[in-house]
Amino acid sequence: MAPTQNKHVVFDVVGTLISYDHFFEAIEARMGDRLRSANVGSRIFGYAWMEAGEKEYTYLSLTTNYVKFFDVFRSIFYRTLGQAGIAEPRRFASDEDREFLLASYRGLKARPGVAECFAKLREGGFTVWCLTSGDIERVAGYLATGGIDFPSENFVSCDDIGVGKPQPRSYQYLLDKFPKDSDKWFAAAHMWDAAGARLCGFKGAWVSLWEKEPCLDIFKGMDVIAGDLPALADGIVGFSSNQ
Repeated sequence: MAPTQNKHVVFDVVGTLISYDHFFEAIEARMGDRLRSANVGSRIFGYAWMEAGEKEYTYLSLTTNYVKFFDVFRSIFYRTLGQAGIAEPRRFASDEDREFLLASYRGLKARPGVAECFAKLREGGFTVWCLTSGDIERVAGYLATGGIDFPSENFVSCDDIGVGKPQPRSYQYLLDKFPKDSDKWFAAAHMWDAAGARLCGFKGAWVSLWEKEPCLDIFKGMDVIAGDLPALADGIVGFSSNQ
């Protein structure tokens, strides 16, 4: 079945369609022993670095001082080491370490089931879009490297909008592309992202493969929840068919 103009699914990309595993593996390979000597686990350091990066990126965006995510991510490397309890971060690690790890982040891999997920949605009549906080060249490259064909005209970066998620204007930019009576979904592995889009007018779909816990006591609801990407597509198509 060919996609119609009245069914759309917008995906977050990094973390949702793309796994962080390669990044965590690189931290362990490059700095794992050093980090453990300071009583810091490599995975929790990587998580803290990414989460702090997203926070600073978002806060800068909210103050209208928009800075690209990767520039923020690079800048806070030593700060994150310091917050992990390392007294002299610039003696503990080097710029070469930082750039090695950033390069690994540029080499993230697609999650299992992405192509099947997209195929199910398109067969169900949906047009698939992507909205990323990253730069299109890097993030679209993750999908291309995984052999996943994705139309460039349906790939949108917050860099082009000039504001990051979950600022409502970032979601509105996509909503404005769709007819008002269309079936509009936002799918993410970050509950804050799917929930933020849902508050702006999308239906929300969350896949649990990254965060595991939905924390619905604070996010208040979700239209579809699934354990993997093909199941997420099934949930979206099924929900839409029952409307």
